[in-house]
Amino acid sequence: MLLNYLRLLLLPFSLIYGMAIILRKKLYDWGLMHSVKFDLPVICIGNLAVGGSGKTPTTEYLVRLLKEYKVAILSRGYGRKTKGFIVADATATADTIGDEPLQYYQKFSQVTVAVCEDRVKGINKLKENHEVVILDDAFQHRAVRAGLNILLFEFRKLGTLQFLLPAGNLRDVFSSRKRADVLLVTKSPVPLLHVAQQASINELQPNQNQPVLHSYLKYGQLQHLMQKDSRSLETITDYQIFLLTGIANPSPLIEELGKYTKDIKHEEFPDHHAFTTDDIKKFKAAFEGEDRKEKIIITTEKDSQRLRATRFEDLLVNLPIYYLPIEVELFEEDKITFDELILNYVKSNRRNR
Repeated sequence: MLLNYLRLLLLPFSLIYGMAIILRKKLYDWGLMHSVKFDLPVICIGNLAVGGSGKTPTTEYLVRLLKEYKVAILSRGYGRKTKGFIVADATATADTIGDEPLQYYQKFSQVTVAVCEDRVKGINKLKENHEVVILDDAFQHRAVRAGLNILLFEFRKLGTLQFLLPAGNLRDVFSSRKRADVLLVTKSPVPLLHVAQQASINELQPNQNQPVLHSYLKYGQLQHLMQKDSRSLETITDYQIFLLTGIANPSPLIEELGKYTKDIKHEEFPDHHAFTTDDIKKFKAAFEGEDRKEKIIITTEKDSQRLRATRFEDLLVNLPIYYLPIEVELFEEDKITFDELILNYVKSNRRNR
């Protein structure tokens, strides 16, 4: 209740922020601020809200779809302690390139992963040796005119009242959705009823040439943080789970784990939280202080990138700590539409060499 009152007090600042966003948008629309268009396929994945809409697994979906092409992923590298253009290599850490780019680098050996605050500069450094560039979280980065913009909306947040920053979590005005080429509704329920699907379309009010497609999360096997060991979610039925997260929206994960046990102790940190030794020591003490025999630590794949830092090895090495990978999947008809749209765009805009 108190938080709601505080948000009301911040509404005047949200109004000022919204006016600044609209002005900036108009300056680009009128050509007074310059956008750079590149001569190779550039796919931008973004959202209007701050975090939690599924950009990372959607980026990974595109990488798998475009496996026949030489792909580069370009990210800002949020949370890194470095600046400038960096290409991920064997020395990369979450501190040097950010947790999400590190995850891409470790999962896709055939893909170049780079970070740069200046996306124009980043693309210029990548374009000669790549056939496709995927921009992770760059919808508001208007300095680049991407050839295909995919805008994500979380299913459960559609139809709810949302405010611009700082009173709410929106970093862009809702009308900006009209600039996107594809509107992708993420984290949809399974099965997805037709009435719910239509409600999403009605809420988004797409242009005639804007497809509204729906995706859902698919959970994989639990993977041990330190060892080559995996186990299914079914093996933790009725376990006590100590859940450690530093992501924007852990609710879908909690909902999934709740299918197997109701005993979940959640230690929640802000998105991209830089875990400290004290954080880990406190969490470990709580886990070891619990007498229950069947217990397990679970975290997210993104958080696992930061937890693997060298300074935590001695603290975590003997613990049953696992991360849960996720993938994005689209419903059958939407998948056909989405895949064809992406592949046709890349094929028709590929450079002749």
